[in-house]
Amino acid sequence: MKLAIAAIGKPGRGPEATLAEDYARRATLSGRALGLGPLELIDLEPKKPGKAPEAELLLAAAEGAHLIACDERGRTYSSRAFADHVAALRDQGERRLVFVIGGADGLDESVRRAARSTLAFGPQTWPHALARAMLAEQLYRAVTILAGSPYHRD
Repeated sequence: MKLAIAAIGKPGRGPEATLAEDYARRATLSGRALGLGPLELIDLEPKKPGKAPEAELLLAAAEGAHLIACDERGRTYSSRAFADHVAALRDQGERRLVFVIGGADGLDESVRRAARSTLAFGPQTWPHALARAMLAEQLYRAVTILAGSPYHRD
């Protein structure tokens, strides 16, 4: 199952971007044997401001995929439960899993309605570049949990 994180905005060249790219690379390399990956990072820049133009880009990036909306009102998972959720989607025959991260004003309602699941990193609001890096790390962690690697410790 292919994996992607589609996010509004450019992460720039800061440490968050480097971290996300590193975890995406690790998840891609480690996930192959498990039928997970590659993990693609998709950065989207809307031409017009507002949630509706952002929604169009996010929905287009996730077309045909199982869409998971990253939203502060979403479901929280332990790392093991998150890994199990990803594995269950793979085992159910999903071919592509796309996590979407909205812009500064959050996700448009149309994206939340289109999402088949949600994910929250708690009730706090996180900078988008940091949320992208955190999600890439959790996907890498999920892959290592499913592979039986000692990276994750309970």
